[in-house]
Amino acid sequence: MNIIWVILIAVSIVAAFWTGGLEAVTRAMFDGAKAAVEISLFLLGIVSLWLGITKIIEDSGLIYRISHTFRPLITRLFRTVPPDHPAITSITLNMLANFFGLGNAATPLGIKAMQDLQTLNEDKDSLTFEMMLFIVLNTASVQLIPFTVVGILSDFGSANPSVIVFPTIICTVISAIIAVCVLLIFRILMK
Repeated sequence: MNIIWVILIAVSIVAAFWTGGLEAVTRAMFDGAKAAVEISLFLLGIVSLWLGITKIIEDSGLIYRISHTFRPLITRLFRTVPPDHPAITSITLNMLANFFGLGNAATPLGIKAMQDLQTLNEDKDSLTFEMMLFIVLNTASVQLIPFTVVGILSDFGSANPSVIVFPTIICTVISAIIAVCVLLIFRILMK
């Protein structure tokens, strides 16, 4: 993959030199690097904020109340996970973070959920169905309000950054349903 990037960059520079657009390519490279750093810092702020809020929720004990509220739904989806297992709390937090469009903040919570699910796995070299289901749901990540995307659109001067909310709800619900159905089909076919 690195070779492809080197070839693309080299061809771009040669083409820019040949057509007289080397200054535009140089400006675009620096503008792109600047935008990448700004977006990275913006996302770092969002992740830090939500991880801090998650830690406060955890330390206050509210996390267990939230987990308890969603426990019936989560235990129905993840049938072989015991209702009082820490994986239920981790899965709940990850899904709530995804639900509010905090994908980057959901990542550490997803890693924790997978580690918790791994403690229930008898064959440590393969995935359980619950682990696959969690990966599918986490990847589809049904979102109610995509805060990160709305924040980025707002940061770049969008006149109406919240216009993305309704299409996001529709797309993420459809993708989650299709993903779970495909997983179930594969589960049936593999038996």
